[in-house]
Amino acid sequence: MARGSAPHRRSLKSLAEDILREEANLREGGGPAGHERQRKLGRLPVRERLARLLDADDSPGSGGPFLEFGLWAAYGMYPEWGAVPAAGVVTGIGYIHGRSCMIVANDATVKAGAFFPQTVKKVLRAQRIAAH
Repeated sequence: MARGSAPHRRSLKSLAEDILREEANLREGGGPAGHERQRKLGRLPVRERLARLLDADDSPGSGGPFLEFGLWAAYGMYPEWGAVPAAGVVTGIGYIHGRSCMIVANDATVKAGAFFPQTVKKVLRAQRIAAH
């Protein structure tokens, strides 16, 4: 099969779709049940909190300038504990009242907010970026 042939393009497109689908799953954190549990406790899920905190059009998923990093952190690393999407914490750079800010927001829907080694690594990396 020649490079650039139709079957090759289809497989690349399929791979890209798989990645986007997995990223959407990672953004769900602990999933709908975890989100509902948080709402029953009078809390908002992490991405809804960020949508309210950040300037308009900067909320995650809006296509605005919120720059999330570490979405794939801890991916497949803790099979004995189950999935730990995004290492249980959302990190990135967004705008609050027009000022760029480092965001570190715990996702309580992921293992009740427990920290894992990759969670600590991700938070420390965010702090180093913010310091510069």
